[in-house]
Amino acid sequence: MAKEIIFSDKAPAPIGPYSQAVKVDNTLYVSGQIAFEASQSGSIKVETGKVMENIGHILKAAGLGYENVVKSNIYLKDMNDFAVVNEVYGQFFTNEPPARETVQVARLPKDVNVEISVIAVEL
Repeated sequence: MAKEIIFSDKAPAPIGPYSQAVKVDNTLYVSGQIAFEASQSGSIKVETGKVMENIGHILKAAGLGYENVVKSNIYLKDMNDFAVVNEVYGQFFTNEPPARETVQVARLPKDVNVEISVIAVEL
């Protein structure tokens, strides 16, 4: 079993002692991604889009794509944003979307409005 650290300079660098993603065998575990700069725009749509783009950059660095994602976790500051987040998120998973849960949390890093993590598998 080999463990490989995955990093993309097109996605934000970790803000703590963790990796953007870790690949073990054929499974990629992507840490929760946020979009601090986009969160300052006040648009949950823009912020979610940037989070999903960051995930895409990390997937690509591992030689994978959105079609490889089998599980995702969405953390929202406000569940009232669910419909907009769902709309943007859905644009990245148009065929056979992954399993998922969405939860509202009290607070997110850097006071962003959304954080998303995924697990992807080489098919």
